[in-house]
Amino acid sequence: AFERLAREGVPAAQYNLAVMHLRRELPAPSLRTASRLLHQAADGGFVTAQFMLGQALENGQLGPRDLPAAMDWYERAAQSGSTEAKVALGTAYYLGRGRPKEPAQAARWYREAAAAGDIGAQYLLASMYEQGDGVERDLRLARYWYDVAARNGDPAAPGKVKELDGRLADPDS
Repeated sequence: AFERLAREGVPAAQYNLAVMHLRRELPAPSLRTASRLLHQAADGGFVTAQFMLGQALENGQLGPRDLPAAMDWYERAAQSGSTEAKVALGTAYYLGRGRPKEPAQAARWYREAAAAGDIGAQYLLASMYEQGDGVERDLRLARYWYDVAARNGDPAAPGKVKELDGRLADPDS
């Protein structure tokens, strides 16, 4: 059924069939076919395929690693709403991996992922505000995002909230 639907251009079927090829769940799995199907699904606007294609290109799952192309797919997925892709782009800009090192762009993508509920992005954004890395240093915003991360279960964030409470109470901080 997936093969028929994939031939008919159904992005979800193309994606699922690509995954089956990658997982070697078919009698004659093919990386080339997986790549073709994944590209078709991603080009068809299937956000999960866009993100997975970014991962596959980043990790070399479809052949040689291609970080710039991976980040292009992450960006498409992020613009379509993928929180995971927003985190991946934030990390790319933060580390300069497949994108130029631009802390302000990292903060932008982490902020979007944090607002969408990603706990790691909430903590990272808080740290960026605390350090003034890519954003203007703002201990109140740092405390806010650490608190959000803490309430969502980040184990290190409660300690950071307590630390910042002390620093904010001391006018010489």
